[in-house]
Amino acid sequence: MKALCWHGTGDVRVDTVPDPKIQEPRDAIVKITSSGICGSDLHLFDGFMPTMEKGDILGHEPMGIVEEVGKGVTNLKKGDRVVVPFTISCGSCFFCKKTLFSCCDTSNPNAALAAKAMGHSPAGLFGFSHMLGGFPGGQAEYLRVPFADVGPLKIESDLPDDKVLFLSDIFPTGYMAAENCGIEPGDTVAVWGCGPVAQFAIQSAWMLGAGRVVAIDMVPERLELARTKGKAETINFDKEGVYDKLQEMTKGRGPDRCIDAVGCEAHATGSVDAVMDKVKTAVMLGTDRAHVLREAIMCCRKGGTISVPGAYVGFPDKIPFGAFMNKGLTMKTGQTHMQRYMKPLLQKIESGAIDPSFVITHTVPLEKAPEMYKTFRDKKDKCIKVVLKP
Repeated sequence: MKALCWHGTGDVRVDTVPDPKIQEPRDAIVKITSSGICGSDLHLFDGFMPTMEKGDILGHEPMGIVEEVGKGVTNLKKGDRVVVPFTISCGSCFFCKKTLFSCCDTSNPNAALAAKAMGHSPAGLFGFSHMLGGFPGGQAEYLRVPFADVGPLKIESDLPDDKVLFLSDIFPTGYMAAENCGIEPGDTVAVWGCGPVAQFAIQSAWMLGAGRVVAIDMVPERLELARTKGKAETINFDKEGVYDKLQEMTKGRGPDRCIDAVGCEAHATGSVDAVMDKVKTAVMLGTDRAHVLREAIMCCRKGGTISVPGAYVGFPDKIPFGAFMNKGLTMKTGQTHMQRYMKPLLQKIESGAIDPSFVITHTVPLEKAPEMYKTFRDKKDKCIKVVLKP
């Protein structure tokens, strides 16, 4: 089969690789019909994620048609149309029983490696390094899905791929980010970043009762999408100071809830901490550019909440923890507990409450994936979200 493979920093290629096969009774093989390129994939493309190996298949936002199931999978059959969540969860361990699916104790075969870096291992993830399982990803013609009796969501309507594909990651991720804020009716929610996850965090903040949403970015088309589709007020950090503007907008109190939807590759203009981050990552003395997290802590109102769906991979420094503690802030983070959200959010799509396809700007064959990684990373051609069609 054809698959997009990682060959080093800035080097991804469409290779011919062996077709996946059933390895365990709870496996399924899915023929991929659509697969997204995620902002988190850029952390791999740019070399920020350790334990990648040459030839690793990328991608964690897939959906398709079931081709084959193992003997232990009774809820799916050949021909079923499914969305595959990016997290791999067993469904029966201590954490899965608590619906903390991204903390699954069972699904990462390289748990000891992850535990050395993090203290404990999270769940295995598709296409996201050997530290997190070494599972081949879904930017390919076929995908082996472990624990297929727990993960994939069957789509039984005729909704097109574009409307349901993002149940694989970014719609639930944005929703959980907003939910983690603990939004109270009328709250002001500030969202750093206007990429795809941020766009869904904005939409979800309104669903959960926000009174005001402020979106922060510097890319014109992303800010415009936040304004038009997200009904958000916007701040272009390339033109005005975020802290001062938020203070002005909230009469000195600060936003009630803050969402860092950027993660470890934050950009900033004229900021000393951001310049230092960039230098350290360039010479491999650091793995995370944490400007947004620092800024959110400084901007958030006293007693407020910070939610971090943006992916971090290492040891970001210069975090103003004194401000965090003295202001009485709360922070909630985590990879998304996918199985908790997929069905309820599918119902929102089916009811017409939201059409997630609004973020798609580019739909291309799998063969064009290498060039689209660069277009997406460099924010060229007004690119916000890419869907691959294997």
